Formats: sequence, structure tokens, C-alpha cells
Amino acid sequence: MSEQTTPAHWLLGRITWDSIPMAHEPIVLWTFIAVVLGGMVMLAVLTRFRLWGPLWHDWICSIDHKKIGIMYMILGLVMFLRGFADAVMMRLQQSMAFGESMGYLPPHHYDQIFTAHGVIMIFFVAMPFVTGLMNYLVPLQIGARDVSFPFLNNFSFWMTTGGAVLVMISLFLGEFSTSGWLALSNLGAQDPGVGLDYYIWGLQVAGVGTTLSGINLIVTIIKMRAPGMNLMKMPVFTWTALCTNALIVASFPVLTGALVLMTLDRYLGTNFFTNDLGGNPMLYVNLIWIWGHPEVYILVLPAFGVFSEVVATFSRKRLFGYTSMVYATVCITVLSYLVWLHHFFTMGSGATVNTFFGITTMIISIPTGAKIFNWLFTMYKGRIRFTVPMLWTVGFMCTFAIGGMTGVLLAVPPADFVLHNSLFLIAHFHNVIIGGVVFAVFAGINYWFPKAFGYKLDEFWGKCSFWFWLVGFWVAFTPLYILGLMGVTRRVSHFEDPSLQIWFVIAACGAALIAIGIACFFIQLFVSYLRREQLRDVTGDPWGGRTLEWATSSPPPQYNFAFTPVVHEIDAWWDMKKHGYRRPLSGFQPIHMPANTGAGVVIGALSTVFGFAMIWHMWPLAIASFVATVLASIIHTFNYQRDYYIPAAEVAATEDARTQQLAAAHV
Repeated sequence: MSEQTTPAHWLLGRITWDSIPMAHEPIVLWTFIAVVLGGMVMLAVLTRFRLWGPLWHDWICSIDHKKIGIMYMILGLVMFLRGFADAVMMRLQQSMAFGESMGYLPPHHYDQIFTAHGVIMIFFVAMPFVTGLMNYLVPLQIGARDVSFPFLNNFSFWMTTGGAVLVMISLFLGEFSTSGWLALSNLGAQDPGVGLDYYIWGLQVAGVGTTLSGINLIVTIIKMRAPGMNLMKMPVFTWTALCTNALIVASFPVLTGALVLMTLDRYLGTNFFTNDLGGNPMLYVNLIWIWGHPEVYILVLPAFGVFSEVVATFSRKRLFGYTSMVYATVCITVLSYLVWLHHFFTMGSGATVNTFFGITTMIISIPTGAKIFNWLFTMYKGRIRFTVPMLWTVGFMCTFAIGGMTGVLLAVPPADFVLHNSLFLIAHFHNVIIGGVVFAVFAGINYWFPKAFGYKLDEFWGKCSFWFWLVGFWVAFTPLYILGLMGVTRRVSHFEDPSLQIWFVIAACGAALIAIGIACFFIQLFVSYLRREQLRDVTGDPWGGRTLEWATSSPPPQYNFAFTPVVHEIDAWWDMKKHGYRRPLSGFQPIHMPANTGAGVVIGALSTVFGFAMIWHMWPLAIASFVATVLASIIHTFNYQRDYYIPAAEVAATEDARTQQLAAAHV
């Protein structure tokens, strides 16, 4: 805490030599060396192959929803490696720290790691994965050429990345928060160091991106559907995207408000969340969970959409109970706002309030259960192909059902009083998030990869990844259920009772199996790239898909569709194939498209610098970066070169090449 005792420097703020943790933390030092070496290799590759120009023009400045979707997925994968490294460190510490042995992590460092693990996995892994899938697929599924506000899409991505950058900087400069992933501990008397400020500003910057992305996708779905596609003819994934983005727009401002009030408490000495001068910490607990519970549905609804698409395709049947699936999704969306108090039954709200929220929590499990039955009935009597996406789906159904049941158990207030602060809750949460969201992401990547890159992923390594993940998950988290029922508390870095150690060792073995599963996934990507010619898909429809994204080439052209498709049925592409659809071969018109711009990355970078300056109390830099952000935004409004036309000849050439490709495939 030396940075608090010494007065802040006029320019450097709170930064001192003591702010650099690698001077006294060997783990951080070696991580830093690895990051620097990796960064140097990457810079060398970009320079050697002259990729700086294409990287800047075609990716960083791109406002093509497909490229932005892919960049979200890459951000999620990079942050996933960091979040998983934190998880492995916690598993090792807990399997070692018993009795005399204190393990290898000091308590303060352990608290930073478990906070960073939660924050990164939710905000910078699960959210980018889900947003990436929605960005890539929604315009294709509804027959649109891009999203409603293409620049906003690029800007949203760079704001999310800016938040991730701030969280990553905390590893090497200063420290991260020790207050848990929702900053709930020591409310009103929190650590005055920079950790919690990194948390606040990282989430605020990323939250702007998420909120704007939500607005963008809602408008896209409402206003840009193909002719004939009314709401009840939309693919289920698009429905789940619509509901998810409605939740984002309704709940993320609550998170922003809560963090603004916490910022005022820390920077201006107000008393919103203290016990002094009329403040109340329970205000923060309520605000953060009114955002936090819809957040878990923001993550899991698109996952349900992915599984709906996969099940229908690989059972070669229309999804059973489409209407009930849509109503279940909307029910979950509404009910997700009526259950937040179940996260703190133990905080003294009283029996009546607890009863109400316990009942609503049980009610919300009903539409979720209805979805499981719909997927099962879709599979019933279907000609199922157990491809990798289908394996992830079956694994999800088994895993998620158990996670859901433990959730209903925790919805009973008396049971929750026993289990709330135990490892049982940790096991339940990971059961639904890994079993739901992570499995869906892997199913989605395997399912839509040929659409995005033009070749399938290798089946063998995909199956290896699936089995290591599935077995590893249960080996890692079953011991936590057992320990939770024995009353072992969560958020603890050292235990006295040596009889518990075996369970933590088993859990660490499970984490090792998951690590092998992750390695298999990266091997799958590498092997598939090497074998891309054998795995090539020229049809654009490698699985016999049912929705409109499979009507285009793989990867789709910049404009997605030369002619906007006309929809007559729920499974639009399946219906078109059934009626002998023929691609138009002439009559192409110039296509109006949005132009790339660098404004998004510039404003995002300036916002990130502003956040960094506020964290370290570097007031001159904060003022300068804030003014620069406002100026850059104003200058962007004067950019009138925002669109261009793809000439009809270019469209015709692209479509002719596709015709020849299809003809060669049928020979």
C-alpha cells in the first residue's frame, strides 16, 4: 500500500517502482517474459510477411460483421487461455495448501487470481464468444447484408477489447482487485489500491461496447429481415439473439450505474455503498445482482440457440415445437428479472421475500426444461449423425440437466442457507456455464467453421477435445459438489483439515484433463489448416443445413447475398432446397455497402488510455485523453465517405466463380 502513503506525482499519478509486481513476484516475471517473447515473434511474423497493411485495412478497420464476429472469437480465445491459467493456478494452490504447507500463492495473490478468473471468463471470454457468434450469424440468418449500424459494430468490438487490455495490464503494472468477480467483499471499506479501479474501468469501457452491440443487433433483427420472414419464421438462434440483446440493453446500464456510484465513493468520497452517512452496502448487492442474473441468461440463451440449430441439422428433422421454443425463450427473458435475490437469500431479506424469489427461481427452470424435451423429441426417430457439434450437444444435455437440478436445489432457501457459501455453489455455477455456454461455443465453432473459412475442422481431434472436456469437467467439479455438501467454504486459499486434500487433488486432475481438451482443440485448428484442401467445402452447405446462412458460399462474399432471399417457411433454406431452388445467374445490380473506417479503433484506444489514466490518478493524461476521445468522435461525424457501391460486374464475377465451383463439386 506504499502508493497510498506517498503523494501522487503530478504526471505519473500513483505509479512508483513498487507498482511493478514482477520485481517481487517470480510467477508474474516469467509470465511477462513469455508475453514479451510471444509479442516479438508476432511482430516479426507480421513484418516478415508484410501483413501490417492487410491487418489494418481488412481487419482492424473492417466493419464487415463477419470479420468483426471472427475478431470477437479470437479475443475470446486469447482471454480464455489467461482465464484458464488462473483456474489451473487455483486448483494447484488448493490441492497443496493444507496444514503446515501454505502452497505457493500468498493469500493476497490468490484473491487477485480468483477475481481475475471470474471477471475474465464472464466479461472477456463468454461475452466475446456469444457476441462473436451473434455478429457473424444473425445478418446471414435473416438474409441481410450487414448489421444496421456497421460503424457502431466496429466501435463496440474495440471498446470490449479496450476493457480486456486494461485487465491484462493489471498483471504487469499494479495489481488486480481482490474483491471477487462482482466486487462484493468489504463493501465500503475496500482496498484503496489500484486493483478495484482496474476492475471498475475495465468493466466500464467494455460495458459501453456490449451495450452498443446489443442495440445494434436488436435493430438489425427488427428492421432488416428478408421479405417474408416474420418473427415466427426466424431461426431459433436469431430469436435467442434478439432476447439476449434485449437483456443486454435492459441490464448493462444497471451495471454501469452501480459502477459509477462505486467510482464516486472511491474518487469523491461519497457514501452510496458504505454504512456511514445514510449509505447502504445492500444497495450495491441488489444493483449488481439485478444485472448479474440476467447476465447468466445473456450467456446461456444464445447457447440454447446454437444447440437448436445443431440438433435440427444433425437429426435431419425440423426442430420439434418451434413455437414452444420461442415462447420458452421469451419466458426466460422476462423471468430472468424476477429471480436476482436468490443470490443472497442469506443476507436477511426475510422469509416472505425469500419465498417469493425461491418460487420464481423454480418457475424459470420450467421453460428451460421444456427446451431440453424439445431437443430430445427432435432427436427421437431422427437420422442422427454424431458429428463433433452433435457430440457437444448431447454432452450439454446430460451436463446441463444436472447443473439445472442443483440450481433448483439452491432455489430452496433453507437448503441455500446451508450451501450458499460452500463449494457446492461453485460447482453448480460451473456446471451450467461450462455445460451450457462453453460446450455451445465449441459446438458452434465446429458447426459454423466451414461457413467462415471454407473448410471443415478435423473430426478426430474434435472428438478428442470433446471427450477430454466432458470427462475432465466431471472429474474437476464432482469433488466440489461433495466438498460443498460437507460444508467446505468457497474463496479459501488454505485448509486445516488434511482429510479434504484428496478431493482437491482429484479436482486438480480434472483441470489437467480439461487442459488436454483445450490443447486438442488448438491441435484441431492447426491440423485442419494443414489438411484444408482435403477438408474443403465448396458447396457452402456441408451439413445439409436448414437456415439461410447455408445458402451462400463458404466463406460468404462481402455482400452476403447477391439478391435478398425471399422466405416462405420456418427453415428457409431447407424449404428452398425442397422446392428446387435455382441460383440467379444474371441480372445483378450494384450493391450498396458501408465503407471501412479507422475511427472505431482510435476512439476505443483513446477511451482505454482515459481508463488507464483514471486508475492511476494521472490527471493531465486523463483530461487530455477525454478531450481527445470527444474530439475524435466529433471528427468522425464529419466523415461523409461512409459507403460505396460494389459494381454489378464485380458481383457477376463473384457469382460466376461460385457457379463454376458448384459445377466442379457436382462432377
